[in-house]
Amino acid sequence: MTSLFDSYRLGELTLPNRTVMAPMTRVRAAAGGLATPSMATYYAQRATAGLIVSEGVQPSLIGQSNPGTPGLHTDEQVAAWRQVTGAVHANGGRIFAQIMHGGRVSHPDTTGLRPVGPSAVAAVGDVFTPSGPRPAPVPRALETAEVPEHAHSYAAAARRAVDAGFDGVELHGANGYLISQFLSSNANLRTDRYGGPVAHRIRFAVEAAAATAEAVGAHRTGIRLSPAGTFWGVEETDVPELYAALLTELARLGLAYVHLEATAEEEVLVGLRRAWPGTLVMNPALPMGPKQAGRDEADHWLGLGADLISFGRGFLANPDLVERLRTGLPIAPADERTYYQGGDAGYLTYPAHQHTA
Repeated sequence: MTSLFDSYRLGELTLPNRTVMAPMTRVRAAAGGLATPSMATYYAQRATAGLIVSEGVQPSLIGQSNPGTPGLHTDEQVAAWRQVTGAVHANGGRIFAQIMHGGRVSHPDTTGLRPVGPSAVAAVGDVFTPSGPRPAPVPRALETAEVPEHAHSYAAAARRAVDAGFDGVELHGANGYLISQFLSSNANLRTDRYGGPVAHRIRFAVEAAAATAEAVGAHRTGIRLSPAGTFWGVEETDVPELYAALLTELARLGLAYVHLEATAEEEVLVGLRRAWPGTLVMNPALPMGPKQAGRDEADHWLGLGADLISFGRGFLANPDLVERLRTGLPIAPADERTYYQGGDAGYLTYPAHQHTA
């Protein structure tokens, strides 16, 4: 049986194990969306992962969702990221940048701009702003002629990511952000070529992935998806049909991987594994859900055909997670109070396991 600690060939990379550090928002960037020395230390501490996927990185100012997040749309941001990728590589690791356009999940207090989305339908819930949580505003619906610009913003950010030293990129197509909004049947009420039937609702995701693969190579391009997820109030009808159609189109592009979250019934996810001919990364735990994934969940999904297993909270609190999983050491819990508070506490202060004589 496949082991979590077997090596794996991903594009032009050889991963020493099949663990992936999942993307996690940590809002520790400096003003101007710049990566910091603390971010370099944080990622370098976790370089034993087979692959690290960074926190969500905005491809444009209007694509920024939360305050305190990093970007990849200015030369200064590219330069700042080089300290992060350099530190990860110096520690023997591999790192992809997750490119995340927030779409309607944003606020003018954060960006100075009115958010955009497929339709003028507000997200459900409060969004983060510099002055605290505020109700999600109604976004401006994108004109048909504008949509390709936002699809191609992922590709532009991907070029900058490679320039900054990243080994590749992951498009954030999950959790109610812009790609997910286009896939949705209640956030996307369009009647043009980007809305309505399944073939139209998948178009934005396919165009973003195709542009990115053309820009930096399909072997450097992955995408994360949350089938049937309801984050920020999105709903999806015809989930098996929707994602089977999307994976069929993405397969033509030869992407490095698809990264699925456990947001749908296992039967649906196993069906998508069969529909996807390439590398599948599986996150066995519901994001922000009650249960944190461990070795048992990883082995279960490897047995169901996943190639790589991603862990979020496990890597947050355990920089040596791979060794803890390998040897059966306890997995330390993360302190939720420090997720988004800024600073190094709850960021650089989680220790590796201390062995006692």
